[in-house]
Amino acid sequence: MPEDAEPAVYAIVVNYRTPDLTIQAVESLQASRLSRHRLEIAIVDNGSGDGSAERLRARFPDLCHFVSPRNLGFAGGNNLALRQILSELPHTVDPNDTYILLCNSDVVVEPDALETCLHYATDHPEVGIVGPKVLLPDGRLDLACRRSFPTPSSGFWKLTGLARRFPNSRRLARYNLTYLDENETAEVDSVMGAFMLLRLQPVLQAGLLDERFFFYGEDLDWAYRIKALGWKVVYHPAAVVHHLKGGTSRRHSSKMIVEFYRAMWLFYRKHYAERHSFLIDWTILAGIVARGLLALGLNALRPAHQKRVS
Repeated sequence: MPEDAEPAVYAIVVNYRTPDLTIQAVESLQASRLSRHRLEIAIVDNGSGDGSAERLRARFPDLCHFVSPRNLGFAGGNNLALRQILSELPHTVDPNDTYILLCNSDVVVEPDALETCLHYATDHPEVGIVGPKVLLPDGRLDLACRRSFPTPSSGFWKLTGLARRFPNSRRLARYNLTYLDENETAEVDSVMGAFMLLRLQPVLQAGLLDERFFFYGEDLDWAYRIKALGWKVVYHPAAVVHHLKGGTSRRHSSKMIVEFYRAMWLFYRKHYAERHSFLIDWTILAGIVARGLLALGLNALRPAHQKRVS
């Protein structure tokens, strides 16, 4: 881990029973063309128990490896490495020129993507988080790569399907910001935890990921806390990564659906519940539960290769 105060990016890749994807993700990170920053990569095996940890250690013997005895979820897995990284940073490190990168195991990074994000952050010191354009295997934009915080109203439009039906409406489509040009840089509420570049300073100020979020919502919550401190969050499509999406979640799609809707309720309860009445809270909870049950039912009817999370 850290040895000196040279400008650096500390990247964390969490693996859960996807060693082939993780190898591809790490190799794409290693191919990044960086001009000033040193890249340090940590691999976390999140309780895979299938030989993944041993295989990854053998494939990347010079990288830092963490092995959890159980699956800690996305937040817990990343925090396992983050705690160690932060504890070993030199006292002379510049927290405004040092970065943390979260990178999913099912992401392939274009060679210039990381440098492009770093260059933008360097030129905009008020920005705490930068996220790239994230493309799905068919070339479509992964809508989760630029989002607004899920308020009761935006969540309602999404859950009812009206956001998808009217993607150009600034009111109805605010959740995924589909009315914005996907090729233009924009200040947003949150980018995607699949590839999220964070300046160290806001991380030190806001603290680690909230481990109550197991698989979804932790990136939104982190961005919410960091924005509350006055930092900006920016979607920067000049940088491009590819999200293969489905290594773990598709095999466990029912569990992931439950986690998706549980995260929605947790985010609401943490950041909005105290602003609203008891009746509104229970109405929102009922809506989330009903939509989650519908999603589970529809997913059960799909063929295995078409199962999805949301």
